[in-house]
Amino acid sequence: MRDIRVASVQFQHFPGDKAANLERVRFFVEQAAAAGAEMVVFPEMCLTGYWHLRHLSDEQIRALAEPVPDGPSSIQLREWSRQFQMTIGAGLIEVTPNGTLHNSYLVTMPDGGYACHRKLHAFIHPLIQSGDQYTVFDTPHGCRVGVLTCYDNNIVENVRITTLLGAEILFAPHQTGGCRSRSPHAMGPIDPALWERRKENPAAIEAELNGPKGRGWLMRWLPARAHDNGLFLLFSNGVGVDDDEVRTGNAMILDPYGRILVETGRAADEMVVADLDAYAAQIASGEIVVPTAP
Repeated sequence: MRDIRVASVQFQHFPGDKAANLERVRFFVEQAAAAGAEMVVFPEMCLTGYWHLRHLSDEQIRALAEPVPDGPSSIQLREWSRQFQMTIGAGLIEVTPNGTLHNSYLVTMPDGGYACHRKLHAFIHPLIQSGDQYTVFDTPHGCRVGVLTCYDNNIVENVRITTLLGAEILFAPHQTGGCRSRSPHAMGPIDPALWERRKENPAAIEAELNGPKGRGWLMRWLPARAHDNGLFLLFSNGVGVDDDEVRTGNAMILDPYGRILVETGRAADEMVVADLDAYAAQIASGEIVVPTAP
């Protein structure tokens, strides 16, 4: 691995409006390029929208699905990767040649290559099937990347296996925070009115985003995924109203020691950028042993 500048984005998607969501992706790709980033990650299912999908009929959800890598969204992302010489990750609904649907995360690369992760623990709609393999791949940036989508990251073994397959950087796209959880100690709903009044009273909604329903929940486990496996972690999340829930954003980039290099707690579409230090990764993985004083 070498030093590399990367970016993570949080944005509020438009439910079912792929054209509008692609425009937001393009905006941030341009911003990432201007900042000198070579990789940028976007949230889970950011191209289609997420939580509203559970209400759709089979016909409606199939209408949103696309093949990978030859569907229109894939073609557009691949073109932007070539144009901006950047690796781009974004989530969509994939339809396979046999008609199976997946919650997929497409990563396009500037050399024309691509990778596609099918969420291992999918539950948004009965038609969307869980994936059955891990996704780890080489990039033209001199580093090896793994992808785990949202709940995939909650399972310790998934991150460990991804690391053992050689991942040095983990893309972790989410749609989380503000969830109605069966556990009394995990997240909880946020009043959508706080989001709607975010411009008049940003402190009220940002207290929720950064409290136990958002950042506080993440801090109970997310840094451990990076630290225990010695990898960089790029956390990207939706933000704002998502059907009847409020996503909490908290886009952040963590180093192999679980330290947060950069983050945002703002109630807005936003991008964070960080430089990943290859030397730190080599020490964390044991490739380089730093001598101690006798």
